[in-house]
Amino acid sequence: LTACPGADPRVDVRVGSIADPSFVASVVGDRIDGVFHLAAVLSGQSEAEFDAGMRINFDATRGLLDACRALGTRPRFVFTSSIAVFGGPLPEIVPEDMALRPQSSYGAEKAMAELLVSDYSRRGFVDGVACRLPTIAVRPGAPNSALSSFVSGIIREPVAGIEAICPVPLDTRIWISSPEVVTKNLLHAGSMATTALDVRRAINLPGLSVTPAEMLASLERIAGAAARARVRSEPDHRLMRVVCTWPAAFDVSRARQLGFSQDTDVDAIVRQFVSDASRGAVGGGASGKVS
Repeated sequence: LTACPGADPRVDVRVGSIADPSFVASVVGDRIDGVFHLAAVLSGQSEAEFDAGMRINFDATRGLLDACRALGTRPRFVFTSSIAVFGGPLPEIVPEDMALRPQSSYGAEKAMAELLVSDYSRRGFVDGVACRLPTIAVRPGAPNSALSSFVSGIIREPVAGIEAICPVPLDTRIWISSPEVVTKNLLHAGSMATTALDVRRAINLPGLSVTPAEMLASLERIAGAAARARVRSEPDHRLMRVVCTWPAAFDVSRARQLGFSQDTDVDAIVRQFVSDASRGAVGGGASGKVS
């Protein structure tokens, strides 16, 4: 673990493991007003390393909640959950109160943690909001262990002049949101009045239902045919067994009523990333350069 580069001088950066109770206790001090819990072992690693996923995604989440509980001040607790909590037979548009039937260890860990956030909120230990994040695209930096990492990769890498692989059928529908909108929505979750949530502490964040084919068509429109040509299809059946169980469209009417934001269209997402990359504001794959 390393400190975040270029941190704002107003930010006190502390580096440690969320699975270390003494470190968590040192961070969750008497003066905090809230916690944004983003730490996680992602979907690919959770499938490959069951114990690591459970230790970080569930056990450490409970430890963090207990540290907040010990404060006695009912701090706001924003938990980043996932659409991977859903699975199995699903309607075309998934309602927020759909039964949770995760088809991966990652989804199961997130679903269990959602229940913890809900119960700790019911008991008055924290004031929790569980945000079910769409797949974030286009995510800057290097690929990560998420099974959905390719969703950003098929845009990010070609823009940087690097070849990329799409491991799922091009007509696979995926629920996505841009980093800018997801960040805005997490901040909203940290400041909104939670009285309207009642007992329903989990929220399906707004997103767009798109296919890789639609994303690549947008890439060609905005970055050119050469960028599109850098992406090839190469099915990964192990990955498809998980990713293709994820729902691809959600009823987000409640989230919109609560003031959460939504991306306009896939072109706006790709255009923003290409613009940021051209200014050197993002890491483009391995090079950070735009070709």
